[in-house]
Amino acid sequence: MRSPDALTAAAPRAAGAASAKSANGAATAPAARVIPIRALDSNTAEVARQMQICNACRYCEGFCAVFPAMTRRLEFGAADVAYLANLCHNCGACYHACQYAPPHEFAVNVPRAMAQVRLDSYAQFAWPAPLGAAYRANGLVLSLALSVGLALFLALALAATGGLVHAPLAGNFYAVFPHNLLAALFGAVFGWAVLALGMGVRRFWRELAPGGISAAAGAEAASAAITLRYLGGGHGDGCNEADDAFSLARRRFHHLTAGGFMACFAATGVATLYHYLLDLHAPYALTSLPVLLGTAGGVGLLVGPAGLLWLNLRRDPQRGDPAQRPMDRGFIALLLLTSATGLGLLAGRDGPAMALLLALHLGVVMALFLTLPYGKFAHGVFRCAALLKHAIEKRQPDRLRLGAD
Repeated sequence: MRSPDALTAAAPRAAGAASAKSANGAATAPAARVIPIRALDSNTAEVARQMQICNACRYCEGFCAVFPAMTRRLEFGAADVAYLANLCHNCGACYHACQYAPPHEFAVNVPRAMAQVRLDSYAQFAWPAPLGAAYRANGLVLSLALSVGLALFLALALAATGGLVHAPLAGNFYAVFPHNLLAALFGAVFGWAVLALGMGVRRFWRELAPGGISAAAGAEAASAAITLRYLGGGHGDGCNEADDAFSLARRRFHHLTAGGFMACFAATGVATLYHYLLDLHAPYALTSLPVLLGTAGGVGLLVGPAGLLWLNLRRDPQRGDPAQRPMDRGFIALLLLTSATGLGLLAGRDGPAMALLLALHLGVVMALFLTLPYGKFAHGVFRCAALLKHAIEKRQPDRLRLGAD
């Protein structure tokens, strides 16, 4: 392990290494153009400072994708930092292994520094930008207020027409809200979410300037995203949680959450096919495929987010950004409310309160879709883009070609 004095001097020496090698004829790479750290915003500058120290040490090079990507750079501009921050999975392995972590004077805390830049990137690349800034500042309050407001609006609309309390309708939701109205309403909300997410990730992707996409790079990135490879802590044993022990709990709760979300999406897709292609209309039996998929998805969206919330509450505050907690917990709260109101609606669909339960569930689902482009869901999309960039970059020649690599 290198000494602190060697580390502080290593980054400037490395910046001139490429040009020196060119003079000796061993390489033709041009000298790196070093971006002054003071020219960057404070959070980006802090990541750049820490990456210069890490680039001289390289103890954590095998932990995750961040450090191999780091070693391909001698300078860290805003685009590089945004890329590395979204590539970071916040497993905590580097923080717990680092001899220069606080209280050392170098104060290297990569998970916290990366988390702060990720929070900035959600607002920076969000479309429209003012909505991203609003959600960043008040994620939890905005999520709950929007879901309550929309549910209350739907309930009042039903009360005005005398449909809030009714005789049992045998689970026929369309007797409360017509099918075409629901399809148009949620089609518009879902379309907005896709458009806003697409515009945001497009802006992020253009900033990365990744190069051409090959099938091999796409397959590698997809595998890393689906398996959550980099939540293994670099050794496969998992993240460091509150007690400093390794645990795969966060990976498993993420998988339950993603699986629940996809099962609910599949339930809606199957029900759409039933309605339009097979001319089979709701309500569907409890043993039908749409109901079984929806029930499995609801359970996944209860267990997974509840576990993630539990880990979030127990997480070492040094390993994250406290300012990001409202955004994290706002998204988790919406997922929990979506599953709880959906399962409650399924349980009470044959009773006289079905219309009220339906209004509650629809309000929460609309709030979830409207906020998807601005919170942790967007973070997942940006992370997939960063993983794809990493897979592409690995297949490109390393321009540095330093003798120590």
